[in-house]
Amino acid sequence: MTTTTGTGSGTSYGTDWGAWQRSWDRQQEWYMPDREERFRVMLDMVEALVGPEPRVLDLACGTGSITSRLFARFPNAVSTGVDLDPALLTIAEGTFEGDRRVTFVTADLTDPDWPTQLPYDAYDAVLTATALHWLHSEPLAALYGQVAELVRDGGVFMNADHMIDETTPRINAAERAHRHAGMEQAKANGVVDWAEWWQLAAQDPVLAAPTARRFEIYGEHADGDMPSPAWHARVLREKGFAEARPVWCSPSDTLLLAVK
Repeated sequence: MTTTTGTGSGTSYGTDWGAWQRSWDRQQEWYMPDREERFRVMLDMVEALVGPEPRVLDLACGTGSITSRLFARFPNAVSTGVDLDPALLTIAEGTFEGDRRVTFVTADLTDPDWPTQLPYDAYDAVLTATALHWLHSEPLAALYGQVAELVRDGGVFMNADHMIDETTPRINAAERAHRHAGMEQAKANGVVDWAEWWQLAAQDPVLAAPTARRFEIYGEHADGDMPSPAWHARVLREKGFAEARPVWCSPSDTLLLAVK
């Protein structure tokens, strides 16, 4: 097994997929200290509405963060992970190699035909977290329409992401200042941020090539729109869901649940 040492981290990576998963989690938690709480509530709602053996579409799955927590809680679940990022998919595929409960699909969610690549026509739950904010409102609304067609009647869709209510500018500014002050303190204590994490990936002999392809696809970083929870709920209802509302929130993020 090939392993390398991440610069300045003292941690072995390479084909040690567990180490890469842990490093991804720590980097994401720098931005979202309550990240595990949103996953817990997400799976609570899966169990409450579709039961403990769901067929799940892990939308914009990245390294498979949702799928790993899904299997830990519901061993009889089945998951399809969809993403376009070749580096994160490499980590996901390495992590779950040999696990027949999960299938990974490389697809661009802005391509109207991406659902045709899925192994199933319908899912009990479609789950996504911290991923769709790179889409602007119009393509995101179109994606919600496609998701509504993939969710079975009585099934659920959940999106946990940064959702901004522009009607509260003073609250937003105070929250952002407080959150970033905490992030800067953590950074001073040695936490690896997004850019530094990708620098480590680029230095790894296994991930270097897919990381280069990743930046050819996405560039450095692309943010789309971050509409309010009310916008998400309204559009999901317009696209075919019967009910939609937040089921968890922090001062900056929301977990929005829609039921078909």
